[in-house]
Amino acid sequence: MGLARFVNGQTIQGVLIAAISGGLFWLVWIYGNGLRDPRFLDGWLLASGMTVQLYFHIAIKTSRLAPKAAMRWRKIHIFLGYLLVAAFVSHSDFSLPDSGFEWALWLGFVLVTLSGIFGTYLAWGLKAKSGIEEGTGFDRIPARRAELARDVHAAVTKADPAAAAFALPAAPHDAWVMDLYANHLRDFFEGQRNFAAHLIGSRRHIKRLTVEIDNLSRYVDKPSQEKLAIVRELVIEKDRLDFARVYLGLTKAWLFVHVPVTYGLFVLMVLHVIVAYAFSSGAW
Repeated sequence: MGLARFVNGQTIQGVLIAAISGGLFWLVWIYGNGLRDPRFLDGWLLASGMTVQLYFHIAIKTSRLAPKAAMRWRKIHIFLGYLLVAAFVSHSDFSLPDSGFEWALWLGFVLVTLSGIFGTYLAWGLKAKSGIEEGTGFDRIPARRAELARDVHAAVTKADPAAAAFALPAAPHDAWVMDLYANHLRDFFEGQRNFAAHLIGSRRHIKRLTVEIDNLSRYVDKPSQEKLAIVRELVIEKDRLDFARVYLGLTKAWLFVHVPVTYGLFVLMVLHVIVAYAFSSGAW
């Protein structure tokens, strides 16, 4: 039900973007046929939209928006960003730049757009995987991962108290658990794993590990099953940490691209407006 609602919402948003973009192209065409320069119309629409986008960055940076208001503005920010692509294509007249300054504007807008789409994908990925647990900080992840590595090692090497009391030989089940740890789990817990899988939202790696644990659990005694139950929980938590590190790291890196380029593009836009009016006969 939730997936269907999400797909319907995205479909409606896509139709709205296509309809408004088509309306923009039609309006610019009518404006141009009225013997007016359409570059001023779509140019000012583009400049106005970019000003709103810049305001969003400033408001988020200065913490002026409440959490609910920030979420609402973020949706508007993404929606408006897609509309600005149509305004930019119209303003560039479906052609590549001629001068170096125009190339700087063109490349800046393309970079802002692509990084914005990537940021939207990151947000979608977090929502698709139920987000990141509250309190999971990027800098805290390595320490917590080391704790999990120690916990899983302690769990698989824990001796049976009854066997130790009577000096009995270790059950073969313990050797099987240790074999699982040596062949599949030790490397998994030693560092960041499955970067590409987390990036594309794949769950195959974690399913393989949990299936290995579940299959072994069918053939061992009760104490070993309890060990494997603890190990399974630690594996799932470690996978969540790997996911969090991928997305929190990419989010930090993405902001170092998207935000500075947005500010730089705004400066270039202001210069472009000044140059355009300096060499034109008027606004119409």
